[in-house]
Amino acid sequence: MSVYINDLAVFLPNEPVTNDQMEQILGMVDQLPSRTRRIILRNNKIARRHYAIDPKTGQATHSNAQLTAAAIGQLQPWAEFSCRDIECLSCGTSSPDQLMPGHAVMVHGELDAAPCEVNTAAGICNAGMNALKYAYMSVALGLTTNAVASGSEIASSFMRGSFCGGVGAEKALALQDQPVLSFDADFLRWMLSDGAGAAFLGNQPSEEGLSLRIDWIDLLSYAHELDPCMYAGAEKQADGSLRGWRMMPSLQHAVEEGSFLVKQDVKLLNREIITIAVERTLAQLIEKYRLQADGIDWFLPHYSSDFFRPQLQERMEKIGFSIPEERWFTNLAHKGNTGSASIYIILEELFRSGTLEKGQKLLCFIPESGRFSMCYMMLTVV
Repeated sequence: MSVYINDLAVFLPNEPVTNDQMEQILGMVDQLPSRTRRIILRNNKIARRHYAIDPKTGQATHSNAQLTAAAIGQLQPWAEFSCRDIECLSCGTSSPDQLMPGHAVMVHGELDAAPCEVNTAAGICNAGMNALKYAYMSVALGLTTNAVASGSEIASSFMRGSFCGGVGAEKALALQDQPVLSFDADFLRWMLSDGAGAAFLGNQPSEEGLSLRIDWIDLLSYAHELDPCMYAGAEKQADGSLRGWRMMPSLQHAVEEGSFLVKQDVKLLNREIITIAVERTLAQLIEKYRLQADGIDWFLPHYSSDFFRPQLQERMEKIGFSIPEERWFTNLAHKGNTGSASIYIILEELFRSGTLEKGQKLLCFIPESGRFSMCYMMLTVV
Protein backbone atom coordinates (compact mmCIF):
# COMPACT_ATOMS: atom_id res chain seq x y z
CA MET A 1 0.00 0.00 0.00
CA SER A 2 1.33 3.46 -0.91
CA VAL A 3 1.95 5.95 1.90
CA TYR A 4 1.89 9.73 1.54
CA ILE A 5 3.19 12.63 3.60
CA ASN A 6 0.18 14.92 3.40
CA ASP A 7 1.35 17.68 5.71
CA LEU A 8 4.45 18.88 7.53
CA ALA A 9 4.75 21.27 10.46
CA VAL A 10 7.59 22.85 12.42
CA PHE A 11 7.94 24.55 15.78
CA LEU A 12 11.03 26.64 16.55
CA PRO A 13 10.97 28.19 20.03
CA ASN A 14 11.37 31.92 20.68
CA GLU A 15 13.06 34.48 18.44
CA PRO A 16 16.03 33.54 16.24
CA VAL A 17 19.39 33.79 18.02
CA THR A 18 22.29 35.38 16.15
CA ASN A 19 25.93 34.40 16.53
CA ASP A 20 26.64 37.40 18.73
CA GLN A 21 23.79 36.50 21.10
CA MET A 22 24.63 32.83 21.63
CA GLU A 23 27.06 33.03 24.52
CA GLN A 24 24.94 35.59 26.33
CA ILE A 25 21.97 33.21 26.30
CA LEU A 26 23.82 29.94 26.93
CA GLY A 27 26.17 31.46 29.47
CA MET A 28 29.95 31.46 29.66
CA VAL A 29 31.99 28.56 31.00
CA ASP A 30 33.89 29.53 34.16
CA GLN A 31 32.84 33.15 33.48
CA LEU A 32 35.25 33.26 30.50
CA PRO A 33 34.35 33.85 26.83
CA SER A 34 34.77 30.82 24.57
CA ARG A 35 38.15 30.55 22.85
CA THR A 36 36.67 28.60 19.95
CA ARG A 37 33.22 30.03 19.19
CA ARG A 38 34.20 32.28 16.27
CA ILE A 39 36.34 29.59 14.64
CA ILE A 40 33.57 27.02 14.86
CA LEU A 41 30.89 29.37 13.55
CA ARG A 42 33.13 30.38 10.66
CA ASN A 43 33.34 26.75 9.59
CA ASN A 44 29.76 25.63 10.19
CA LYS A 45 28.30 28.81 8.59
CA ILE A 46 25.23 28.85 10.82
CA ALA A 47 23.96 32.41 11.21
CA ARG A 48 20.74 31.88 13.21
CA ARG A 49 19.17 29.21 15.39
CA HIS A 50 16.53 28.85 18.14
CA TYR A 51 16.78 28.02 21.84
CA ALA A 52 14.03 27.06 24.28
CA ILE A 53 15.56 29.54 26.71
CA ASP A 54 14.24 32.90 27.86
CA PRO A 55 17.05 35.31 26.87
CA LYS A 56 16.27 37.59 29.81
CA THR A 57 16.04 35.05 32.62
CA GLY A 58 18.04 32.11 31.24
CA GLN A 59 15.18 29.79 32.22
CA ALA A 60 13.77 27.07 29.97
CA THR A 61 10.63 28.06 28.08
CA HIS A 62 9.65 24.61 26.77
CA SER A 63 10.32 20.94 27.40
CA ASN A 64 11.12 18.60 24.51
CA ALA A 65 7.64 17.09 24.77
CA GLN A 66 6.09 20.57 24.56
CA LEU A 67 8.16 21.46 21.47
CA THR A 68 7.03 18.27 19.76
CA ALA A 69 3.38 18.74 20.71
CA ALA A 70 3.49 22.31 19.40
CA ALA A 71 4.71 21.08 15.99
CA ILE A 72 2.12 18.29 15.85
CA GLY A 73 -0.62 20.74 16.82
CA GLN A 74 0.07 22.74 13.65
CA LEU A 75 -0.57 19.81 11.29
CA GLN A 76 -3.67 20.32 9.16
CA PRO A 77 -3.90 17.54 6.56
CA TRP A 78 -7.61 18.15 6.13
CA ALA A 79 -10.06 20.86 7.18
CA GLU A 80 -11.62 19.20 10.22
CA PHE A 81 -8.47 17.42 11.45
CA SER A 82 -7.65 17.36 15.15
CA CYS A 83 -5.11 15.44 17.22
CA ARG A 84 -7.94 13.11 18.27
CA ASP A 85 -7.83 11.69 14.72
CA ILE A 86 -4.26 10.38 15.07
CA GLU A 87 -4.15 6.56 14.98
CA CYS A 88 -0.39 6.08 15.44
CA LEU A 89 2.05 8.50 17.07
CA SER A 90 5.78 7.84 16.54
CA CYS A 91 8.28 10.29 18.06
CA GLY A 92 12.07 10.31 17.84
CA THR A 93 14.67 12.35 19.74
CA SER A 94 18.18 12.15 21.15
CA SER A 95 17.36 14.51 24.01
CA PRO A 96 14.25 13.31 25.89
CA ASP A 97 13.24 15.20 29.01
CA GLN A 98 13.75 12.14 31.22
CA LEU A 99 15.19 8.61 31.20
CA MET A 100 11.73 7.12 31.76
CA PRO A 101 9.00 7.04 30.56
CA GLY A 102 9.48 7.15 26.80
CA HIS A 103 9.45 10.44 24.91
CA ALA A 104 6.42 9.60 22.75
CA VAL A 105 4.05 8.96 25.64
CA MET A 106 5.09 12.29 27.15
CA VAL A 107 4.24 13.95 23.84
CA HIS A 108 0.91 12.10 23.76
CA GLY A 109 0.23 13.47 27.22
CA GLU A 110 0.68 17.02 25.91
CA LEU A 111 -1.88 16.57 23.12
CA ASP A 112 -5.65 16.79 23.14
CA ALA A 113 -5.69 13.31 21.64
CA ALA A 114 -7.55 10.01 21.85
CA PRO A 115 -6.13 6.57 22.70
CA CYS A 116 -3.71 5.54 19.96
CA GLU A 117 -0.64 3.43 19.31
CA VAL A 118 2.50 5.22 20.54
CA ASN A 119 6.12 4.50 19.66
CA THR A 120 9.35 6.09 20.92
CA ALA A 121 12.44 6.02 18.69
CA ALA A 122 15.81 6.62 20.34
CA GLY A 123 19.20 7.35 18.80
CA ILE A 124 20.75 10.56 17.54
CA CYS A 125 20.05 12.19 14.14
CA ASN A 126 18.33 9.08 12.79
CA ALA A 127 15.91 8.91 15.72
CA GLY A 128 13.53 11.07 13.70
CA MET A 129 13.87 8.80 10.67
CA ASN A 130 13.35 5.66 12.73
CA ALA A 131 10.15 7.26 13.98
CA LEU A 132 9.11 8.10 10.42
CA LYS A 133 9.81 4.59 9.16
CA TYR A 134 7.72 3.05 11.96
CA ALA A 135 4.83 5.37 11.04
CA TYR A 136 5.32 4.55 7.35
CA MET A 137 5.23 0.79 8.00
CA SER A 138 2.13 1.10 10.17
CA VAL A 139 0.20 2.72 7.33
CA ALA A 140 1.78 0.61 4.55
CA LEU A 141 0.78 -2.61 6.32
CA GLY A 142 -2.78 -1.37 6.76
CA LEU A 143 -2.50 -1.48 10.55
CA THR A 144 -3.61 2.16 10.64
CA THR A 145 -4.99 4.56 8.05
CA ASN A 146 -2.83 7.44 9.30
CA ALA A 147 0.17 8.13 11.49
CA VAL A 148 2.11 11.12 12.79
CA ALA A 149 5.91 11.01 13.03
CA SER A 150 8.18 13.57 14.64
CA GLY A 151 11.78 14.48 15.34
CA SER A 152 12.70 16.97 18.05
CA GLU A 153 15.64 18.24 20.07
CA ILE A 154 16.22 20.45 23.09
CA ALA A 155 20.01 20.58 22.86
CA SER A 156 20.21 23.88 24.75
CA SER A 157 19.34 22.01 27.94
CA PHE A 158 22.82 20.49 28.07
CA MET A 159 24.75 23.32 26.37
CA ARG A 160 24.37 25.86 29.14
CA GLY A 161 27.65 27.19 30.47
CA SER A 162 27.05 25.67 33.90
CA PHE A 163 26.96 22.20 32.30
CA CYS A 164 30.10 22.45 30.17
CA GLY A 165 33.85 22.32 30.55
CA GLY A 166 36.26 24.76 28.95
CA VAL A 167 38.75 24.40 26.08
CA GLY A 168 42.45 24.97 26.71
CA ALA A 169 44.54 27.55 24.85
CA GLU A 170 46.57 24.89 23.04
CA LYS A 171 43.46 23.18 21.66
CA ALA A 172 41.93 26.50 20.65
CA LEU A 173 45.08 27.37 18.68
CA ALA A 174 45.03 23.98 16.92
CA LEU A 175 41.52 24.70 15.62
CA GLN A 176 42.93 27.37 13.30
CA ASP A 177 44.72 24.71 11.24
CA GLN A 178 42.39 21.75 11.84
CA PRO A 179 38.75 22.91 11.97
CA VAL A 180 37.48 19.36 12.38
CA LEU A 181 38.96 19.32 15.89
CA SER A 182 36.12 21.59 16.91
CA PHE A 183 33.86 18.55 17.03
CA ASP A 184 35.74 17.31 20.06
CA ALA A 185 34.62 19.69 22.80
CA ASP A 186 33.28 23.22 22.51
CA PHE A 187 31.88 22.49 19.04
CA LEU A 188 28.49 21.24 20.12
CA ARG A 189 27.68 24.38 22.07
CA TRP A 190 27.99 26.47 18.90
CA MET A 191 26.45 23.89 16.57
CA LEU A 192 23.29 22.35 18.03
CA SER A 193 19.96 24.06 18.65
CA ASP A 194 16.32 23.40 19.49
CA GLY A 195 13.28 22.64 17.40
CA ALA A 196 10.69 20.07 16.39
CA GLY A 197 9.15 18.87 13.16
CA ALA A 198 6.21 16.59 12.43
CA ALA A 199 4.79 14.77 9.42
CA PHE A 200 1.27 13.44 8.84
CA LEU A 201 1.19 10.19 6.89
CA GLY A 202 -1.90 8.76 5.21
CA ASN A 203 -2.88 5.93 2.87
CA GLN A 204 -4.29 8.40 0.34
CA PRO A 205 -2.79 11.62 -1.05
CA SER A 206 -4.35 14.96 -0.19
CA GLU A 207 -7.43 15.87 -2.19
CA GLU A 208 -6.07 19.37 -2.68
CA GLY A 209 -2.48 20.55 -3.01
CA LEU A 210 0.67 18.44 -3.02
CA SER A 211 1.61 15.28 -1.18
CA LEU A 212 4.89 13.40 -0.99
CA ARG A 213 4.70 9.69 -1.73
CA ILE A 214 7.26 7.69 0.25
CA ASP A 215 8.95 5.43 -2.29
CA TRP A 216 11.44 3.89 0.15
CA ILE A 217 13.37 4.50 3.38
CA ASP A 218 16.63 2.64 3.93
CA LEU A 219 18.43 2.75 7.29
CA LEU A 220 21.79 0.97 7.54
CA SER A 221 24.01 0.58 10.61
CA TYR A 222 27.75 -0.09 10.49
CA ALA A 223 28.06 -0.65 14.24
CA HIS A 224 29.31 -4.20 13.64
CA GLU A 225 32.43 -2.70 12.05
CA LEU A 226 33.05 0.59 13.87
CA ASP A 227 33.39 1.83 17.44
CA PRO A 228 31.06 4.42 18.99
CA CYS A 229 31.79 7.91 17.73
CA MET A 230 29.24 10.22 19.37
CA TYR A 231 27.99 9.38 22.84
CA ALA A 232 26.67 10.65 26.17
CA GLY A 233 26.19 9.04 29.56
CA ALA A 234 29.36 7.00 29.12
CA GLU A 235 33.14 7.09 28.95
CA LYS A 236 35.03 5.73 25.97
CA GLN A 237 37.63 3.12 26.89
CA ALA A 238 41.03 2.48 25.32
CA ASP A 239 39.65 -0.49 23.38
CA GLY A 240 36.88 1.66 21.85
CA SER A 241 34.07 0.29 24.01
CA LEU A 242 31.79 2.43 26.15
CA ARG A 243 31.52 2.26 29.91
CA GLY A 244 28.02 3.36 30.78
CA TRP A 245 27.31 5.65 33.72
CA ARG A 246 25.64 2.87 35.72
CA MET A 247 28.88 0.85 35.58
CA MET A 248 30.83 3.67 37.26
CA PRO A 249 31.64 3.70 41.00
CA SER A 250 28.87 6.20 41.75
CA LEU A 251 26.52 8.69 40.19
CA GLN A 252 28.66 11.46 41.65
CA HIS A 253 31.71 10.05 39.85
CA ALA A 254 29.84 10.06 36.55
CA VAL A 255 28.76 13.66 37.03
CA GLU A 256 32.20 14.88 38.13
CA GLU A 257 33.87 13.18 35.16
CA GLY A 258 31.48 14.88 32.73
CA SER A 259 30.13 11.54 31.54
CA PHE A 260 26.71 12.99 30.74
CA LEU A 261 28.06 15.56 28.28
CA VAL A 262 27.76 14.76 24.57
CA LYS A 263 31.18 13.85 23.19
CA GLN A 264 32.62 13.00 19.81
CA ASP A 265 35.59 10.88 18.72
CA VAL A 266 36.94 13.41 16.24
CA LYS A 267 39.52 11.26 14.49
CA LEU A 268 37.05 8.45 13.92
CA LEU A 269 34.41 10.86 12.64
CA ASN A 270 36.71 12.53 10.13
CA ARG A 271 38.09 9.22 8.89
CA GLU A 272 34.81 7.39 8.36
CA ILE A 273 31.68 9.57 8.06
CA ILE A 274 31.84 10.56 4.36
CA THR A 275 33.19 7.19 3.25
CA ILE A 276 30.38 5.33 5.00
CA ALA A 277 27.76 7.79 3.75
CA VAL A 278 28.77 7.73 0.09
CA GLU A 279 31.01 4.85 -0.99
CA ARG A 280 29.46 2.31 1.39
CA THR A 281 25.79 3.33 1.57
CA LEU A 282 24.82 5.56 -1.35
CA ALA A 283 26.70 3.39 -3.84
CA GLN A 284 24.81 0.34 -2.54
CA LEU A 285 21.45 2.10 -2.91
CA ILE A 286 22.29 3.31 -6.42
CA GLU A 287 22.67 -0.32 -7.43
CA LYS A 288 19.64 -1.53 -5.41
CA TYR A 289 17.22 1.05 -6.83
CA ARG A 290 19.02 1.76 -10.13
CA LEU A 291 19.28 5.43 -9.23
CA GLN A 292 20.54 8.05 -11.67
CA ALA A 293 21.68 11.48 -10.55
CA ASP A 294 19.85 13.27 -13.36
CA GLY A 295 16.62 11.69 -12.10
CA ILE A 296 16.92 13.47 -8.73
CA ASP A 297 15.19 16.87 -8.78
CA TRP A 298 16.08 17.82 -5.18
CA PHE A 299 18.79 16.53 -2.86
CA LEU A 300 18.05 17.26 0.82
CA PRO A 301 21.15 16.52 2.93
CA HIS A 302 21.27 16.91 6.68
CA TYR A 303 24.87 17.64 7.57
CA SER A 304 25.96 19.01 10.91
CA SER A 305 28.27 21.65 9.53
CA ASP A 306 29.01 23.30 6.19
CA PHE A 307 32.52 21.97 6.80
CA PHE A 308 31.32 18.62 5.40
CA ARG A 309 29.44 19.94 2.36
CA PRO A 310 32.37 20.09 -0.13
CA GLN A 311 33.59 16.69 1.02
CA LEU A 312 30.16 15.17 0.45
CA GLN A 313 29.90 16.79 -2.96
CA GLU A 314 33.37 15.61 -3.99
CA ARG A 315 32.72 12.00 -2.97
CA MET A 316 29.38 11.91 -4.79
CA GLU A 317 31.14 13.10 -7.94
CA LYS A 318 33.78 10.43 -7.40
CA ILE A 319 31.21 7.60 -7.57
CA GLY A 320 29.53 9.13 -10.61
CA PHE A 321 26.48 10.50 -8.81
CA SER A 322 26.96 14.25 -9.11
CA ILE A 323 23.91 16.39 -8.31
CA PRO A 324 24.39 20.08 -9.27
CA GLU A 325 24.50 22.44 -6.30
CA GLU A 326 21.39 24.32 -7.46
CA ARG A 327 19.40 21.12 -6.80
CA TRP A 328 20.61 20.86 -3.18
CA PHE A 329 18.27 22.20 -0.51
CA THR A 330 19.26 22.90 3.08
CA ASN A 331 18.35 25.52 5.67
CA LEU A 332 21.23 24.93 8.09
CA ALA A 333 22.34 28.57 7.96
CA HIS A 334 19.05 30.03 9.23
CA LYS A 335 17.35 27.14 11.05
CA GLY A 336 20.44 25.60 12.67
CA ASN A 337 21.35 21.98 13.31
CA THR A 338 18.39 20.48 15.17
CA GLY A 339 19.58 16.86 15.05
CA SER A 340 16.72 14.40 14.58
CA ALA A 341 14.34 17.27 13.74
CA SER A 342 16.52 18.66 10.95
CA ILE A 343 15.18 16.62 8.03
CA TYR A 344 11.58 17.47 9.00
CA ILE A 345 12.49 21.17 9.17
CA ILE A 346 14.29 21.00 5.80
CA LEU A 347 11.39 19.14 4.17
CA GLU A 348 8.75 21.47 5.57
CA GLU A 349 10.43 24.57 4.15
CA LEU A 350 10.77 23.04 0.69
CA PHE A 351 7.22 21.66 0.87
CA ARG A 352 5.83 25.16 1.45
CA SER A 353 8.21 26.98 -0.89
CA GLY A 354 5.98 26.77 -3.96
CA THR A 355 8.82 25.29 -6.03
CA LEU A 356 7.79 21.62 -5.98
CA GLU A 357 6.06 20.17 -9.03
CA LYS A 358 4.18 16.93 -9.64
CA GLY A 359 6.47 14.04 -10.48
CA GLN A 360 9.64 15.49 -8.94
CA LYS A 361 11.93 13.16 -7.01
CA LEU A 362 13.40 14.16 -3.62
CA LEU A 363 16.38 12.25 -2.21
CA CYS A 364 16.87 12.86 1.52
CA PHE A 365 20.13 12.01 3.30
CA ILE A 366 20.47 11.74 7.08
CA PRO A 367 23.76 10.50 8.60
CA GLU A 368 24.28 9.61 12.25
CA SER A 369 27.74 9.38 13.74
CA GLY A 370 26.65 7.71 17.01
CA ARG A 371 27.95 4.36 15.78
CA PHE A 372 27.64 5.19 12.10
CA SER A 373 24.08 4.71 10.88
CA MET A 374 23.03 6.10 7.50
CA CYS A 375 19.57 6.85 6.19
CA TYR A 376 18.40 7.71 2.67
CA MET A 377 14.77 8.32 1.73
CA MET A 378 13.17 8.79 -1.70
CA LEU A 379 9.99 10.83 -2.08
CA THR A 380 7.88 11.61 -5.14
CA VAL A 381 5.72 14.74 -5.43
CA VAL A 382 2.11 13.87 -6.24
